[in-house]
Amino acid sequence: MNEFLKNLRRIEFVVTTACTGKCRHCSQGEHTNNDRIDKKTAADAVRKIAKEYRIESVMTFGGEPLLCSETVCEIHRAAREMNIPQRQLITNGYFSKDSEMIKCVAQRITESGVNEILLSVDAFHQETIPLDYVREFADAVNIHGVKLQVHPAWLVSSDDDNPYNRKTRELLDAFSQTGIEASEGNVIFPSGNALKYLSEYFDLSKETENPYYEDPTDIRAICFSANGDILGSNICKKDIMEILDTYAP
Repeated sequence: MNEFLKNLRRIEFVVTTACTGKCRHCSQGEHTNNDRIDKKTAADAVRKIAKEYRIESVMTFGGEPLLCSETVCEIHRAAREMNIPQRQLITNGYFSKDSEMIKCVAQRITESGVNEILLSVDAFHQETIPLDYVREFADAVNIHGVKLQVHPAWLVSSDDDNPYNRKTRELLDAFSQTGIEASEGNVIFPSGNALKYLSEYFDLSKETENPYYEDPTDIRAICFSANGDILGSNICKKDIMEILDTYAP
């Protein structure tokens, strides 16, 4: 086991950079490409890593990951097979306008082993994402009993009184009335679109700590990019265990 990865507990996948939203707060920017991670390679990586490390959590997100729902399912089937307890999906809930497709995908992802869904709902997502389809997906998921929370993005802080946060609170209240509660969400980091469109809300004279920073000498979580990039290498070109075994900060 690599000494720099001895505390590795979490695996994350950016399933695709393709997205159904055009959010002005998105840290990934304008989503100018449509990379999609290979589902078999990703699932095999989960199995191999979990044999060597005590993985406690697997997360899939995007872009909009349910544009590649089969890949999401393949990854979480592997995670369930390896007895990884927490199997999370972050989605904006808008991947189809077809009611039967929405129901079918909701059933497939819950059957694959996803046991927690974080639904991105806030002022930013709802500028371009129709809420009716998001609600339809939420209803379809609820039928299968998986844990579901709305997962908002907060501007400045969750307590700050700005127009975006006020709109987000209205949306969360509406979901709460249907029995769907909210997670703590996350505070928007000034990068990508957020830096481009929301710079007036950030104090750019101060250095902002990246909430996703990993100590390179003590990595607790690894995240695969949609093109397969990981830890300075790529799983499409090199076996994941070789990448982990030879990693050095």
